[in-house]
Amino acid sequence: MTLADAFPAPVVLWSKSEEARAGKPLLVLLHGYGANEQDLLSLADMLPGEFAVASVRAPLVSGAGFTWFPLTGTVDYSLDAVKAAAGYAQAWIDSVKANHPSVTLLGFSMGMAMATTLLRQRPADFTAVVGLSGFAVDAGDDPSFRDHELEGTVPLFWGRDQQDPVITPDKIEYTMGWVRKHVKLTKVLYSGMWHGINQQEMGHVSEFLTHEVLNK
Repeated sequence: MTLADAFPAPVVLWSKSEEARAGKPLLVLLHGYGANEQDLLSLADMLPGEFAVASVRAPLVSGAGFTWFPLTGTVDYSLDAVKAAAGYAQAWIDSVKANHPSVTLLGFSMGMAMATTLLRQRPADFTAVVGLSGFAVDAGDDPSFRDHELEGTVPLFWGRDQQDPVITPDKIEYTMGWVRKHVKLTKVLYSGMWHGINQQEMGHVSEFLTHEVLNK
């Protein structure tokens, strides 16, 4: 049995009805540790209405919420667990992407780790990525992470507060090196946001999505 064999059927909330979302660019929301699919869906109201927004629940139970994989630094964490969660999300995306002209990912905290992992495993599949107060996982030399195919052309927005108390310096250092080498980076620093999302940031994300996805 693989790690993914025990995963439940995906739970997904949409911003639009099935009829209204057909043919629209897809924006997939990936929540953080201990949250659920409802956590980020309210962001849809602050983003361009041209998108069909889907918020996906992580497959593993964590307290009162859910997680994509065990926290880094714990004995249960492994790169295989990250890859299994990415496979779970990717399988759902594959099941719906034919209905949409493009797929963009938005992840918060651990959800950014998921979004960047999905991009790194399927570099040609995604139009853009938004990472909020998060990080990219250190994949070492794992061949399923196809970083060498990313030639700095995929737009990635990374917003964070330098005083974020949750994302550790080693994760920031690794992510900084990775984004500078592999994506077309838009990086914005905020103050007073801590480990969160604020309205100013969502304004910047909306501008990014309009410029990099809708106007292409």
